Amino acid sequence: MNDKTEMPPAMILCGGQGTRLRDVTELLPKPMVPIGPHPIVWHIMKIYASYGVKRFILCLGYMREAFINYFLHYNARASDITLKLGERGGITYHNGHGEEDWEVTLADTGDRTMTGGRIARASKYLLPNDDEFFLTYGDAVADVDMAALLETHRQSQKMLTLSAVNPEARFGGLEMNEQGVVSNFREKPKSDGGMINGGFMVASKQMVGRYLNPSSHLVFEQVPIDAIVKDRELVAFPHNGYWQCMDTAREHAMLNKLWDTGDAPWKRNWK
Repeated sequence: MNDKTEMPPAMILCGGQGTRLRDVTELLPKPMVPIGPHPIVWHIMKIYASYGVKRFILCLGYMREAFINYFLHYNARASDITLKLGERGGITYHNGHGEEDWEVTLADTGDRTMTGGRIARASKYLLPNDDEFFLTYGDAVADVDMAALLETHRQSQKMLTLSAVNPEARFGGLEMNEQGVVSNFREKPKSDGGMINGGFMVASKQMVGRYLNPSSHLVFEQVPIDAIVKDRELVAFPHNGYWQCMDTAREHAMLNKLWDTGDAPWKRNWK
């Protein structure tokens, strides 16, 4: 069993093209689009890190070189450096390596692989004692209580727990009972004022073997989610706080304005 004092890793789906943010994503993959000086994926990782998560698995695909370049040079951007050239060359970082003590696995899950296949392919980087893992997308920020989300998952003993939020109903709609067990999942319904999948999830490792496979065509939000719901293995964690996706140029500008004014709600729990 996993050490309950250690937070499980976070797997982040970073392989899509983000076509609805086309003006920006022609140059960068969507999770690398910046909010302030940092890409949104960094903000997402900081949210998890504020609750003690130190291991991250990024499921890469489209323009994966942008992620490799960013993280390989992460320490250099955070420090003054001296380069010693020649046969005995080396690098000296003068003012530390940044404050992030993270282990980041950059997993190539295929250029056109869908979300279910990406999760299955990246799951090989889970450790033997990782009974569960956080799972999210690389395009939304929130002040979700990750410790409470994880505890809800562990108490439910279900395969998957997702955060349920209530913005404009543009994504997967949920119906649930008083215990939070989901009875219906509707992908991108018309606006009906109901709660939707906020994308911040916890999955049991057993879910991967039971419902997923490495097929490049497997969409996590379709056949696998339908089967999980049918088996009554999906639980919702209601989140009434801040949540915002970055799906359009307007939302990108809004998130940058919040960051620039020092009023970014998703960082309120950061240490």
